[in-house]
Amino acid sequence: MSETKAEGLSDLRAEIDRIDREMHALLMERGEIIDRLIAVKAQQGGGSAFRPGREADMMREIASRHHGRLPLDTVESIWRVIISTFTYVQSNYSVHADLSGGDSAMRDSARFHFGFTVPLVGHATPAGVIAAVAGSQRPDGGGDLGMIRAGFHAEDDRWWERLAAADAPKIIARLPFVERPGHPAGTPVFIISNPLAEAAATDVALYSARGRAAPDVSGWGGLGCEILGQSEGDGFSLLLSVPGDWTVERLKKLPGGAALETISWIGSHAERFALSPG
Repeated sequence: MSETKAEGLSDLRAEIDRIDREMHALLMERGEIIDRLIAVKAQQGGGSAFRPGREADMMREIASRHHGRLPLDTVESIWRVIISTFTYVQSNYSVHADLSGGDSAMRDSARFHFGFTVPLVGHATPAGVIAAVAGSQRPDGGGDLGMIRAGFHAEDDRWWERLAAADAPKIIARLPFVERPGHPAGTPVFIISNPLAEAAATDVALYSARGRAAPDVSGWGGLGCEILGQSEGDGFSLLLSVPGDWTVERLKKLPGGAALETISWIGSHAERFALSPG
């Protein structure tokens, strides 16, 4: 009886070893494809290695098909690290994180989504992150990424206005892609990069809006306009999240929207995938 059980365990362990070897071989094969991808891109004149729309589609597919004993947290993190690391070996970049709201949550989010191979650089303010990303742009289209908390900041911090210029960095993603209760890196963050010529995700659009007098925004949420940032110091300033097909004209038609004197598109991101507790 004990001999049969020992043989059974040995067979199972051998099967696990086989799977581990195959997974490693597939990762190395993926790396060889990246080498070919780099060569093709060089022939075509380069371009950004970031593909936020494709990444979001991959994560939705993984979350939708996942089942079994292995926690989705682990699977999501593994794939995020694979994607981010292979992007890094394709075109080196750093992640600049806004630590103004605390260090631990942002570092957890950065490590969950980007792993330990991609360098992480902390900044005391969102402005520091935006300046670092803007200064990282390379002639080949490469550059760094920035992480800024998606929630409210200090009352006088209008960081989103720094994204309004046409050549300023823009929001390209909102993490985590997969939302669920108890997410190990659940702090909502925006990812910014220098403007992408292609491959942007456009399900949700972000706008910076300014005016002299604050409008009554109490009913805007029910109309599809989410206010993610607000400041009423020197006039009022809003960070607005709306469906991707909304235009400046659509925003001005909101109740009180005529008070929005300056409206600037500052990026877009994929619709997040919400997973129920069950």
